[in-house]
Amino acid sequence: MDIIIRVAEASDIQYAEAICNLIKESAKARGTGIAERQPKYVRAKIANGNAVLALQGDTLAGFCYIEVWSHNRYVANSGLIVAPAFRRLGLARQIKSHVFRLSRHKFPEAHVFGITTSLAVMRINSSLGYKPVTFSELTQDDAFWQGCASCPNYDILKRNDRKMCLCTAMLAEVDLQNKVAVDLSDQIISVPQPQNY
Repeated sequence: MDIIIRVAEASDIQYAEAICNLIKESAKARGTGIAERQPKYVRAKIANGNAVLALQGDTLAGFCYIEVWSHNRYVANSGLIVAPAFRRLGLARQIKSHVFRLSRHKFPEAHVFGITTSLAVMRINSSLGYKPVTFSELTQDDAFWQGCASCPNYDILKRNDRKMCLCTAMLAEVDLQNKVAVDLSDQIISVPQPQNY
């Protein structure tokens, strides 16, 4: 069955608990810093159209959302997660690409950024035009950095006065010169069927 990647709708709030559980389990399995998210927070992102879902039928395959900071001057793509059964299909790249386009569509003049410890996410970000930067080039909004408080590496961030941590900061500059219409139509990924031997 195909996987559909699309902008989340209000009716998708039913997936909030599953999304938060996926984020938590992924953090545990990776043993690296991933800030936890609460269902109420995820529901708000879904309800206001600031999230992208990947679904196979009614089954959650993946998720990512956008956060807006510093009076719409910065947008973070956060919470990228793919359910274990759907990994190694290139789904994370497709979700991230879709949420990046959503960010460009809703906030065309914003700097799009992310922080991550994941090499795979860094590679995806690079393919979308992000460049590694110092933390000083990101939003200095206190609420953004408070979002890192549930990460196991938060003490490192605090000790370094929010100048560095184990995460790599990546930023996609505003590109008003090449502004084009953004295609937000649903993406469909065909998943190979298991072969019977």
